[in-house]
Amino acid sequence: MSHVLRLGFIAFFAALTGTVPLLAVAQDTAPMDEQTPVDPALFAPIPGNEADLNEFIWKKRPVVVFADSAADPAFVEQMRLLQDRWPELAARDVVVIADTEPGIPSATRLKLRPRGFSLVLMTKDGQVSIRKPLPWDGREIMRAIDKMPIRREEIRNGAGG
Repeated sequence: MSHVLRLGFIAFFAALTGTVPLLAVAQDTAPMDEQTPVDPALFAPIPGNEADLNEFIWKKRPVVVFADSAADPAFVEQMRLLQDRWPELAARDVVVIADTEPGIPSATRLKLRPRGFSLVLMTKDGQVSIRKPLPWDGREIMRAIDKMPIRREEIRNGAGG
């Protein structure tokens, strides 16, 4: 069932923007773990109803994009901005979660409680780092990540990006 939802999200996003986003179909075939490499060049947002924030603690930095509809211009712009910088964001262990279903609140939506459009950047330890009510450029997101203590330690140790 998750394959159908993800493919529906892909088709809707493609129809909405007029472009087909680069999406990782291979990511659909296995759950995220240490043995499942995901091509960092492929942009694959996870639908909010499939995301479990606890799954990413100490592994990934969730960037959660909320909107009341996938047709929200701010949502469409934010997804484009993230896709434009995806290889650099992936190098920083970012995972994008897109939640556009306020009528069916996901666990992510219940935990983070957004109002309308919202961008939430989280740390690897599961804490909210930044909330933005408007789309934010990928470069600004990367700067915010690079200032995080865990990321600075990763840079010192030569891990990633």
